[in-house]
Amino acid sequence: MDFLGQLFNALPGSVSQGLIWGIMAIGVYITYRILDVADLTVDGSFATGGVVAVVLILDGWNLWLAMFIAFIAGLIAGLVTGLLHTLMGIPPILAGILTQLSLYSINLKILGKANQSVNVNQTDLLVSLRWVKEFAFHNPLITVSVVIVVLIAILYWFFSTEMGCALRATGANLNMSRAQGINTSFNKVLGIMLSNGLVALAGAFLSQFQGFADIKMGQGAIVIGLAAVIIGEAIFGKIFKNFALKLFSVALGSIIYYIVVQAVITLGFDANLLRLLSAAIVAVFLAIPYWKRQHKAKHMIKAKGGKSHA
Repeated sequence: MDFLGQLFNALPGSVSQGLIWGIMAIGVYITYRILDVADLTVDGSFATGGVVAVVLILDGWNLWLAMFIAFIAGLIAGLVTGLLHTLMGIPPILAGILTQLSLYSINLKILGKANQSVNVNQTDLLVSLRWVKEFAFHNPLITVSVVIVVLIAILYWFFSTEMGCALRATGANLNMSRAQGINTSFNKVLGIMLSNGLVALAGAFLSQFQGFADIKMGQGAIVIGLAAVIIGEAIFGKIFKNFALKLFSVALGSIIYYIVVQAVITLGFDANLLRLLSAAIVAVFLAIPYWKRQHKAKHMIKAKGGKSHA
């Protein structure tokens, strides 16, 4: 009961953090599932969003305007990666690494130091860890949930437009899209920009939620994003067929991931090994579809062998 009590008390914070990372996971879903591109820019653009938001908030900017500029900063980071890939012919994974490395120096220059705190008692914030148990609109559970619903609605509309369908077609079949006259290079750049914009927005929320921005806050973000995508698909893939629901499942996957992490920490797991745990979770869930195909193939072979013998 002590374990359950501690876990229950920690749930609001874990779910809130899962929701924030859910925005980031939706961004990862756009490149990983829709574009079929492995983009490592997110480890840098996540921190960029947090750094930009905190600096602007401390300078007295309007909160939502600071968030929007953080989103724009993520778009620019994605633009750089997209152009490195499409104009210079650099493989997307290497292009993402190059941008990620560049962003480390840029983030440090913007912030002026390795980390910067933002005090909820002295500065107006949209979300904060201190508010997770308060039943008000500024409760992170409510605020971020509303933001996610709005984002999913906008993305659902966008990917139903001609441009959005062309972007999805680019990821589904590159050669066929080119044959249909679709500018695949433009769509790749657009998709990577959109992805990193959402990732930066999540970073802006997290920096406020935890009360500080750090130039290393995005390290390992791609692993968490992939974990959320894979968990969401594995659990809800057969239930959620609609595109909007698929995006929603990614956010749910992020929440489940953080609840599992919190449960493991409550059990006394060494916090220094959390990234190892994250990598193990992603590896297992990535392997599940392969294991299912292998299992199905074995049954088919046995069935055919039985029929031939008969």
